[in-house]
Amino acid sequence: MLSRPTIISLDSPLAELEARQIGGKALMLHVMMEAGLNVPAGFVIPWDVAKSFSESNWAIEVTDAARGLGDGKLLALRGSPLTPVNGLGESLLNIGYTDDLAEQLAKSSGEPLAVFETYRRFIQDYAQIVMGDDPAVFEDIVALYMEERGFVSDTELQGSDARELASRFKAQFESNNGIAFPQTVGEQLHAACIAINRSWNAPRAKTHRKLQGIPENTGLALIIHEVVQTGLGETSGVGRASTRNSQTGKAQLSGTFAPQAVRPALASSANSFMPLQGAEASLATLIPDAFKQLHAGLTALERHLREGIEAEFAVSEGKLFFLGARPARRSALAALHMAVDFANQRLLSREEAVLRVDPFSLDKLLHATIAADTKRTVIATGLGASPGAVSGMIVFDAEEARDLAAQGAAVILVRPETLPEDIRGLHAAEGVLTTRGSMASHAAVIARGMGKPAVTGASNLKIDVAEGKLIAPGVTLLRGDIITIDGSSGQILKGRVETEKPEISGDFATLLKWADDYRRMQVRANAETVTDARMARDMGAEGIGLVRTEHMFFEGDRLVAIREMILADKEKDRRAALAKALPMLRGDFIALFEIMTGLPVTIRLLDPPLHEFLPKGGAETDAVAKSLGTDGALLRKRIDELSEQNPMLGHRGVRLLLSYPEIVEMQARAIFEAVAEVQKATGAPPIPEIMVPLVATRKELDLVRRTIESTALAVQKETGLDFAYRIGTMIELPRAALRAGDIAQSAEFFSFGTNDLTQTTYGISRDDSARFIGDYQNKGIMKADPFVSLDIEGVGELIKIAAERGRATRPDIHLGICGEHGGDPDSISFCEQIGLDYVSCSPYRVPIARLAAAQAHLRKAGKST
Repeated sequence: MLSRPTIISLDSPLAELEARQIGGKALMLHVMMEAGLNVPAGFVIPWDVAKSFSESNWAIEVTDAARGLGDGKLLALRGSPLTPVNGLGESLLNIGYTDDLAEQLAKSSGEPLAVFETYRRFIQDYAQIVMGDDPAVFEDIVALYMEERGFVSDTELQGSDARELASRFKAQFESNNGIAFPQTVGEQLHAACIAINRSWNAPRAKTHRKLQGIPENTGLALIIHEVVQTGLGETSGVGRASTRNSQTGKAQLSGTFAPQAVRPALASSANSFMPLQGAEASLATLIPDAFKQLHAGLTALERHLREGIEAEFAVSEGKLFFLGARPARRSALAALHMAVDFANQRLLSREEAVLRVDPFSLDKLLHATIAADTKRTVIATGLGASPGAVSGMIVFDAEEARDLAAQGAAVILVRPETLPEDIRGLHAAEGVLTTRGSMASHAAVIARGMGKPAVTGASNLKIDVAEGKLIAPGVTLLRGDIITIDGSSGQILKGRVETEKPEISGDFATLLKWADDYRRMQVRANAETVTDARMARDMGAEGIGLVRTEHMFFEGDRLVAIREMILADKEKDRRAALAKALPMLRGDFIALFEIMTGLPVTIRLLDPPLHEFLPKGGAETDAVAKSLGTDGALLRKRIDELSEQNPMLGHRGVRLLLSYPEIVEMQARAIFEAVAEVQKATGAPPIPEIMVPLVATRKELDLVRRTIESTALAVQKETGLDFAYRIGTMIELPRAALRAGDIAQSAEFFSFGTNDLTQTTYGISRDDSARFIGDYQNKGIMKADPFVSLDIEGVGELIKIAAERGRATRPDIHLGICGEHGGDPDSISFCEQIGLDYVSCSPYRVPIARLAAAQAHLRKAGKST
């Protein structure tokens, strides 16, 4: 005897159904019954029983339950996964069809053609799904039979023909498998349950689930219910319906209906699909009562579930049955509208509406997109590394990209992979395309930070720089030819296409306003240009969390000045060169302070190694030497002196600032003079936060802090103004995280630089990781790329330790993150859990971070949809 029931009726109490893990499809059938919708009678085999269904006592119980639905009833067997899976899962209809039943139905219905067509189709489906037979063999039988009879079309088939074909199908089944086609519902049902479960656990199905990010071992329950007869009479058929427009989310009942749909072999007009309403031939005109029931039932179900619904239904001689339902498919825009609409109807609270929308989906609404009706000529596909769509000329060189952009041309920088010295070309280009690299490659990270579209890892493209060619399968493009890249889909298109600009308004703006009401953490932006800062404010940023001052030196006279400083042998010459850059930086800071009036601006002092400001060699070096009025050989010598084996861990950050304190003085003076000027002009003192990068010890920070404070005193004395500021550091080394308690004695804030902290924790170069991170994920070593989503167990633990130790020393210390992870919802959730004060991300990701921060706070408080 069994110790517990192995099957559950669909009308069992909901608590019992949930406890037995019967999957979403089965639960939805119960919900529809609960909402008063007409659902075929049936029961469920829970997943723990289905996985070992071959045991005879369970098979007997299920067979008995099937008989309990009524003698002579045809049954449907469907899978109900515990985790929703797209595009996978076998089902089998019309279990119970036998010779005797077919004869009875043919006689009682008066339609032997439809009955035996259904029977032979069931034999073929059973042979394919249960026995693994090739369905083409059965199709050949039909073709041969029609040739024998001289039939031109299958519409010429009569009832006797259908009976004969069913007989031939049975003979073929026996020939294939060495057994007669089973003639009892118990035998058919038992074998079908085993086969469906076997198919679910096959390697192909497991791989399919893995590709969707679903655990391979996700369980499958089995639903068995009565088949609704839809092939007899003009008022029968099957259809699909949705309560919402999939693109806009607006309430709109739409879908299709196929009359007499059980006749798949008959190519008659009766088997064509018709709309539900709004046409002369529609469900509303053909079977008006069924349409009214459908409309009323789905409206009730939508309100019951507080969700847009997509449903399958059947009509049997005018009577409507609901076969299944799921949340309606939707675009990002539709998801926003539905959440706001349901909240406005008071079906959802505003908290629930905020929790309903996937923050990742907002990315598609924050960048230009290719117009929906545009014809796409796709030449290759890579990784959608930074969203947005843009068209431009193919350019293979970063400096050429700058020159052409300065002339007003829109360019796409096309490279095998980008390097730090390509930054100026990346700034100038409309987008970037690389043939190598991952979602965390240099090109991907920089492009996301700039809000520029990027496609990386397009490995089926080849670049021939010498010939000026971009070679794709079947097509070769030349330098200057126009291409379009779609950083959302990863597609590379030939030619220019029409794009649509994003806009935060309507439902989008409403939901973000609600999110702000429930958010605890601030959301700042990484920005150092006027364009980025204004964009950040438009996106709702509450300050700047990272100004990368090195980006302020990459253009025009300021680049000349920094190069002069690097070439100078004496301190006084270095100071003279830096003095040329000071007014330029001061102007930059004034602009940022004015845009961010009343909001904090965190400014990181110069971080990268000096060689990044120098030319790479060759003719460019001679040209730069000439512009600087120096000897080419001297410049090359200086470049060689600055070269390092591992620049990322070399003479950069605080190490560079300690070697050249005049850099600190110049930058601090530019900041404080900008503060004084804005304070005089507006009466509103800016809130500068000066960040010292790559600190490993408190002593390093103390020495740089001393220079900053002495410069502040000098500017205050010169201007007669008193102003406030904060000095802190970027925690991006494991030692700094572990010694955070000591460092906090000299730091008023910590900003976690999660990009470098991930590199130094793992000992992995972000720019080189694309070669193997994918293998690590495939082998289960890493769940996700740690440069895309924060490694909670390792890097996250260091951040948590640093936060705790920093607060223990300085309870009011301000804590945030400013790496790429600041715009990642999963990473933001971790930041909320450990109580960080803010996250900072690229301007285009600010809305994502606002929503994710609100959701993280609500979930921490125990809220759910």
